[in-house]
Amino acid sequence: MMGENIMDDTDILELRNMIDFDNIPNHVAIIMDGNGRWAKKRFLPRTAGHQEGMKRVVEIVEVALNLNIKYLSLYAFSTENWKRPKEEIDGLMKILVYYIRNELEKIHKNNVKIQTMGDISMLPKIPREEVLRAIEKTKGNTKMVLNIGLNYGGRDEIIRGVKNILEDVKLGRIKEEDIDTEVFSNYMYTKNIPDPDLLIRPSGELRLSNFMLYQIAYTEFWFSDIYWPDFKEEYFYKAIIDYQKRNRRFGGI
Repeated sequence: MMGENIMDDTDILELRNMIDFDNIPNHVAIIMDGNGRWAKKRFLPRTAGHQEGMKRVVEIVEVALNLNIKYLSLYAFSTENWKRPKEEIDGLMKILVYYIRNELEKIHKNNVKIQTMGDISMLPKIPREEVLRAIEKTKGNTKMVLNIGLNYGGRDEIIRGVKNILEDVKLGRIKEEDIDTEVFSNYMYTKNIPDPDLLIRPSGELRLSNFMLYQIAYTEFWFSDIYWPDFKEEYFYKAIIDYQKRNRRFGGI
């Protein structure tokens, strides 16, 4: 677990130069956590933490692109987040709309494809329409997939997959005996995306919070005490460097 350590531009460059560009994780997933606590620590409203957190999203997407990471999954809004105060939820939705309206052209220009995990039909009208617009505009892009969890929960995703596969068995589209992990993966939101190689969670929490439960069977975890609004590029580099030191055996020797 990494704590806070202020670095200057020279230190950050040196850190980046330590990365082995022949061993970059194909898919990085991030649980973006700590916005509220970051704001509380500064006697600011929770929405201020979410606004600062969105700035980190812009930065980390660019860093991931420059590292040639092919898939970046971000946990933005969980199925459990609806339990939060209405004022906070409304603020989050406004930030989402602002992000899409301000960043979509740059994202599209950078050849990034936006897709989502979760039931976005439950989002309010304007955020839902903006998300669908972003998906449609970037659907042909090929440099990186930005996979955003919106109204997403890992358990809900698995139950949804089970229901859909049972329906297809009932309709004769697939045979029960043909169901295996590969077939089942096609019923997940991530059906066209490889499983994450690296999962990053800032904020000091050591749990998954219902994120990508099916997909992370062999994912490497990296935890940090840094709240997400302070999670700048140097921490992303540290996570990649630490990942590159690990021996991934996938159950073998």
